[in-house]
Amino acid sequence: MPKIWTVSELVGRISQVLQEHWDLHNCWISGELSNFKYHRASGHWYFTLKDETSNLRGVMFKSRAERVRFLPSDGLKVLIRGNIRMYERDGTIQLYAEEMEPSGLGQLYLAFEQLKKKLAEEGLFDPNRKKSIPRLPRRIGIVTSPTGAAIRDIINIIERRHPRMSWILAPAAVQGEGAPFEVAQAIERLNRHGSVDVIIVGRGGGSLEELWAFNTDIVARAIAASVIPIISAVGHETDVTIADYVADLRAPTPSAAAELAVPILDELQLLVAQMSLRMRGAMALLIERKRQQITGLANKGPLRDPFWRIDQNRQRLDSLQMRLQEGMTRFVIDKNGILNLLAAKLDLLSPLAILGRGYSLAYKEDGTLLRSIHDIEVDSQIQVRLSEGRLNCSVLEKGI
Repeated sequence: MPKIWTVSELVGRISQVLQEHWDLHNCWISGELSNFKYHRASGHWYFTLKDETSNLRGVMFKSRAERVRFLPSDGLKVLIRGNIRMYERDGTIQLYAEEMEPSGLGQLYLAFEQLKKKLAEEGLFDPNRKKSIPRLPRRIGIVTSPTGAAIRDIINIIERRHPRMSWILAPAAVQGEGAPFEVAQAIERLNRHGSVDVIIVGRGGGSLEELWAFNTDIVARAIAASVIPIISAVGHETDVTIADYVADLRAPTPSAAAELAVPILDELQLLVAQMSLRMRGAMALLIERKRQQITGLANKGPLRDPFWRIDQNRQRLDSLQMRLQEGMTRFVIDKNGILNLLAAKLDLLSPLAILGRGYSLAYKEDGTLLRSIHDIEVDSQIQVRLSEGRLNCSVLEKGI
């Protein structure tokens, strides 16, 4: 009777057979990527590798994926080194990738083009964001290896062009895995503590792999974030890096960068001497013009006869005094006329004036003014005031 397998037993057996085939360990496979997915939570890559007739599922874990220098995408032909294993939960044969590189296109070149496109879309290459290089820097910042040829070339150019120029080195590795981080840190340190006016970032020539630190995202963003203008000087004249595109100015070599950043002291001194000579000539001409103006003013009335101005002011003061007296006189006359008019009106309204015209005023004994016959009784005593004197009278009779 044939053996009856359980699913788990059969899958386990197939997995064991695959493990026993050493030619399926650490093998290289070529194909086209499809269904590529980046699992953000874990950092793992999941994909399908296919050719004209077959498909093979694959996975690349985060620790391996971080070493790949380009971003995979559907339709990209690749070479993958890995192991063939059975994924026992699903019962599927799967490729566990250890290494991946483009097929037919260099891995570094592809990574370069991908990063270049990405940063260009973000605007890091935009000419409008680039800062101008100062003509007269007080201190130069340099980011490079302290033991490389680039630092010697830069220092030689600085000492030849401007021996008094101050410079400061922010040392950093320029190749290797840690180089991008060190270069970015050096740029940041100079921005925070360097007190420099311009920064030269670069190294001498080398292969694409040796120059790769300057083709990384971290260095590109450090250059873009710098508030201090940066001159990129990586490799030889024919070498072009991402740093060259982001920097405010590209120099073909480190020596050329120093020449672009550092003015020639002799030329500056000659320029200062010429400007000083022109300034002295301009000042002499200005002084002569002012002297002529003063001479012309001295020959005019006010300065030639200084008391003339005093006499003019005295005459003006007399005129003002006369106008003031006339004004005060007119004011008093006008006010007297108004006062007489008001006095006449007041006299017309005065009770005494009314009495003078034959009228009289009658008062009770208590001095209250009588206005009606109803305010007094018969046989009461009243007092009558005339224009001249008073009369004491008795009321004999009331009538209307």
